[in-house]
Amino acid sequence: MNATEQEERAYLEEIKEKLALAIRRGDEAVRQFADELRQKKQYLHEHQSSLDEADLVAADQSINRMAFTGEAAVARKRRLLKLGQSPYFGRLDFTPEGKPKAAVYIGVHSFLDEQQRQNLIYDWRAPIASMFYDYELGAAVYTTPSGLLKGSIDRKRQYKIRDGQLEFMLENDVNIHDEVLQRELAKSADDKMKNIVATIQRDQNAVIRNDTASVMVIQGVAGSGKTSIALHRIAFLLYRYRETIAARDILIISPNKVFADYISNVLPELGEEHIPELVMEELAADLLGNQYTFQRFFEQVAALLERPDPAFIERIRFKSSTDFLRQLNQYLLHVENNYFACTELRVGKILVPLAFIQARFRAYHRVPVLKRFPLVAQDVRDHVRSATGRKLTGSEKATIGEAIPHMFRFHQVLDFYQDFYRWLGRPELLRFDYQRRHLEYADVFAFIYLRLRLEGLPAYEHVKHLVVDEMQDYTPVHYAVLARLFACRKTILGDVSQTVNPYSASSAAIIERIFPQAEVVRLLRSYRSTLEITTFAQRITPNPDLIALERHGPEPVVAHFDSPAAELAGLPQLVAAFQGSGHQSLGVICKTMRQAEVVHQELQAPGVQLLTAESTAFTEGVIITTTYLAKGLEFDEVIVPFVTAQTYRTEVDKGMLYIACTRAMHRLTLTYTQAISPFLAT
Repeated sequence: MNATEQEERAYLEEIKEKLALAIRRGDEAVRQFADELRQKKQYLHEHQSSLDEADLVAADQSINRMAFTGEAAVARKRRLLKLGQSPYFGRLDFTPEGKPKAAVYIGVHSFLDEQQRQNLIYDWRAPIASMFYDYELGAAVYTTPSGLLKGSIDRKRQYKIRDGQLEFMLENDVNIHDEVLQRELAKSADDKMKNIVATIQRDQNAVIRNDTASVMVIQGVAGSGKTSIALHRIAFLLYRYRETIAARDILIISPNKVFADYISNVLPELGEEHIPELVMEELAADLLGNQYTFQRFFEQVAALLERPDPAFIERIRFKSSTDFLRQLNQYLLHVENNYFACTELRVGKILVPLAFIQARFRAYHRVPVLKRFPLVAQDVRDHVRSATGRKLTGSEKATIGEAIPHMFRFHQVLDFYQDFYRWLGRPELLRFDYQRRHLEYADVFAFIYLRLRLEGLPAYEHVKHLVVDEMQDYTPVHYAVLARLFACRKTILGDVSQTVNPYSASSAAIIERIFPQAEVVRLLRSYRSTLEITTFAQRITPNPDLIALERHGPEPVVAHFDSPAAELAGLPQLVAAFQGSGHQSLGVICKTMRQAEVVHQELQAPGVQLLTAESTAFTEGVIITTTYLAKGLEFDEVIVPFVTAQTYRTEVDKGMLYIACTRAMHRLTLTYTQAISPFLAT
């Protein structure tokens, strides 16, 4: 049972040998499939003219089956190679009631000794592995296909194996997770988010393995790992329901392309394929087609930061409210009841009664209003044909087809959207550029919602699970659109404290109004930053419920400079100190892109990258960017320049400053000239 570390090291070597053997066999299998596939294609090419259609179809199906089997063999080899680097990270000795004790080793993937038909490593998502996360020593239980299996855990161990070598082993201590977690969190940040299977905590495990919630809302504080947990939840569901759901059936809505790149490594690391992703604006562009242009969310935030016009703020605030969505729905009811100015219709000698036309219009109440006219017209044609006992002429059909739509007040969604604000008595709330056919961002999803209700839009029926990150940046009308487009399960996550636009922030409570069936989970423990950085950030935006992990580092530094020129000149020295620190990533996070460009001009050097709204990749080194683009990312060290009373003074600025500070894992430095921001004044 490998009681000592020496025995564990010897056992690791045995496992590595078995994995190496399995990899060699996998290589042989892949070569065999490739040879057979090549021979099959060659035979088909040479004898194509002599084969009948049935033979060709059979040969084609055979080739597809062989290709699929070959791809599966290649995927298995990839998993085995990954296990060769780090076969397992945990072990528990479990004694089921009335059965002998078994040592259960847990890794990123499972590994079966095919000769002995014995599971040597269990996938972290397997039911038995759940005990590793949920129980300490003593009584434990897990779910099997035949029901609950009770027993006791007599030992727990955790390992760090890198490049096939055992770096450390921790015995079954109650705080086993905490020690490994501290070691992992003390490491430098990477250019990609990594899997957390070795450090999943009990509350996180409950979220990951929840396979019953149709809508799960994860409200997590900064650094709580909510995005990572959501991705591990997807990996678990792909494992749990592998017969009915695949990676291509899932869609992630990300805040921007850089963030999408940053998280792109997690699921492939866990042995799953890449998941399709969209930015919310891409979804909007897809739904609007080429008919309209619109302001981007990034542009809206930039306008709020650089020229906060009160009328602009009022438009955003109103259109981000639940009351706005309620009034849109009331307007649609008003349209339904009042905008079909129905009249009787004469076709030849037949008079079609008003009541008949009106009744047919209401009979299609489940069909979008602007899609009902051809249906009502057909019913009127049938009515006339029945009354006359003859076929209708082309002219009569055309008369009916043209008359029905003309009974309705409007035929274009834009006309309805403009009319909505007149109906509200607040036409000034709509700013539409007719020349460019350009919408403000706050209007985009309200317009799409009207289009959905009035015209209908194709639903994304192929999507079986939708993940929405940075939930606080989307309004009730965003969620009303998503609810109608995606009838699938959903995982929605974010933190209302990390909004870049407080005038349009959605909390878990607001989202629950759109999805009453939602299960809401609150993650209050913050893992990313040292206690000193977390305490500092709490001064900006206090959250009494936040639980900081007891990991220590240097106090944040707030450095004063005599002039803006001196502040800029001081930045290269701070960057040089980072480059000699051994850390991998430094984020210089500015409030605006204009500021970021000024800093970039000062710091231009190899390895220094300016991250803009057009960027698509996140790399290690020195990154200069804005708070909006840094959302969701993390850096070993963060510098926040220009934290003056002039730069950070509004509620929007306050949120920006909080987000910037909470990107730092190990070290935080802020610089300023003249008066410091009131959010930092002691």
